[in-house]
Amino acid sequence: MKAAYFEQHGGPEVIRCGDLPDPLAGPGEIVVDVHAASVNGADCKVLSGRYSRITDFPYVLGRDFSGVVASLGDGVNECAPGAPVFGVCEVGQEGTYAEKIAIKAALVAPKPDSLSHVDAAALALVGLTAVISIEDTLALQPGERILIQGGAGGVAGFGIQLAKHIGAHVIATCSARNIDYVQGLGADEVIDYNARDFAEAVSDCDAMFETVGGDVAERSFAVLKPGGRAAFIASGPTAPQPARGDVTALRPRVGRDRTHLLRILELVEIGAVGVPEIRTFPLADAASALATSAARHLRGKLVLKTR
Repeated sequence: MKAAYFEQHGGPEVIRCGDLPDPLAGPGEIVVDVHAASVNGADCKVLSGRYSRITDFPYVLGRDFSGVVASLGDGVNECAPGAPVFGVCEVGQEGTYAEKIAIKAALVAPKPDSLSHVDAAALALVGLTAVISIEDTLALQPGERILIQGGAGGVAGFGIQLAKHIGAHVIATCSARNIDYVQGLGADEVIDYNARDFAEAVSDCDAMFETVGGDVAERSFAVLKPGGRAAFIASGPTAPQPARGDVTALRPRVGRDRTHLLRILELVEIGAVGVPEIRTFPLADAASALATSAARHLRGKLVLKTR
């Protein structure tokens, strides 16, 4: 199979594209012919070694995908060869920047005809992260006020739409060039973070969802009312501790399971959430896609077309 891989840590320039052995399905697994793979912000951190040092090379990046079932391992009876599926690798597994991947059958869901493989790949991990963060972790309620940081990004964009569907008043931050895009997602208020200090412009929020990291995370506690809660996904493995004792800092536990993938499909099918703006790259240009991701300030999602 063709795959984009690296054999030493570094920047996007160390990515190579070539042939690697086809994977085999173990017990409870399936092999999927990957048609599209999402590029996520974590990929550049894995590539650089910021998360942990990899010693088992060549290493293939990628956490979510869409494709067609190619073969089944022992004990698999919930899907059949030829079935279109999408999914997210379990924590600790990667490898979707390739034409094939072996994955636990329980971690995929049927891809509906209404979504292309590119669309499904773009929704998988961002949707799972947003649903777990907003519905499960923050337990956002109708009528509450929520600030969503980095509103033009994939996870935040899904989160804006989900929060509006729940019935919350949604405030989002983004750059000036993305204001119209974020408003189109349903944000009630949009703040250009280059023109206004969100910590002074926003107050009395019940919840805050942070997808940016850096000093934005620490400063975000200021927008919360007493008793407010904040969820952080871009600030490392644990949530930053607030300087005030009347708010709660949470780090969503973004597990992988079919139940949450089916929830994503439900939200899409009822029109609560739409497909984000997507920019595609061929698998051979994975290095360019990663360089684009590393530059940050993205709108929507980057997706590799593997076939």
